[in-house]
Amino acid sequence: MSFPVRYTCPYCDVVVTLAREGYLADKSVTEDPLTGWEYVPAYDFTDVDDGEPDADGVEFVCGASETEGEGCGNTFYLSFVRYEEGREVPGDAPLRPEDAPNFDFRR
Repeated sequence: MSFPVRYTCPYCDVVVTLAREGYLADKSVTEDPLTGWEYVPAYDFTDVDDGEPDADGVEFVCGASETEGEGCGNTFYLSFVRYEEGREVPGDAPLRPEDAPNFDFRR
């Protein structure tokens, strides 16, 4: 069962919505992609039943169909936590407090 999960554009604070399961662990929302991460456009993102996402993250375009508002047209990235040999893979983009995922489960 998918739920709407909302993220904020790091450029203009417009909210984007992605329908997905709650099993994925979000790492960060950043202006730049993490090196080595594979991103799928938000319009192509699909949850899968085996617990594995179809990519390492999601690429959003602010102002596209998943945006609740006009948007600025910039691209930004949601990165999921990745593991290799049982250890979390660090990302190369600095994580600022405002980049941390912000969940609203009240809806």
